[in-house]
Amino acid sequence: MEEENYRTKTFTLDISWPEAYPGQFLMAWLPGLDEKPLSLLDSDPVRITVAAVGRFSKAMHRLSPGDRIWVRGPLGHGFVLEPGSPIMAAGGYGVSPIAFLARRARETGRKVWVVVGARGRRELLFLERFAGLGVNLIVTTEDGSIGEKGLVTDAVSPLLARLDVPRVYACGPNGMLEALRELCVESGVPCQLSWEAYMRCGFGVCGSCARGEDGWLACKDGPVERIEPVGRNRLLR
Repeated sequence: MEEENYRTKTFTLDISWPEAYPGQFLMAWLPGLDEKPLSLLDSDPVRITVAAVGRFSKAMHRLSPGDRIWVRGPLGHGFVLEPGSPIMAAGGYGVSPIAFLARRARETGRKVWVVVGARGRRELLFLERFAGLGVNLIVTTEDGSIGEKGLVTDAVSPLLARLDVPRVYACGPNGMLEALRELCVESGVPCQLSWEAYMRCGFGVCGSCARGEDGWLACKDGPVERIEPVGRNRLLR
């Protein structure tokens, strides 16, 4: 286990899923407590980052090396790297799948721009990890305690105008994703957005993670949604 910040830890499991894609997730179960979806930080071995914000996650933080948890996965549809200039945006705890995706992109020799945002310095995650990947890193905080003062969208917007064939990949709070979707549609830039949602089953049976009037399921149809500049095309594989 690694301490990431004052309330966040990264757990390394004794399993490997080399076929997993960034943006996919697992369902973690603690018997007698609950089962929760968690994004993959890595797949070989499987690594997950957990913030102690609720009963389940606080119980995870009390685990010790060698303790057992039960997992199902990899689940859902992840990001697909496409030709162009990748701009990867992460807000809050959405850094896990973006860090995984950035590493995969750098392994192919791509130049990568990463924008990481949070409310303040204490909430930021993975800055050293991103710097170690050699990405072009931009940090934003709402209170201006470090990096640029403002929102993730404030940093993404000029990149869309400056880079050749930009493509946006993002994970974070729904409000951030909605703003990025609007920005990308207005700019004619394709984007892939990873939505967070409450899930019970993880494979499309219970319907608890449905979004929108058409019943798009975050677990089965997503969690990554692809949006094209001339319309909306969800990722189906």
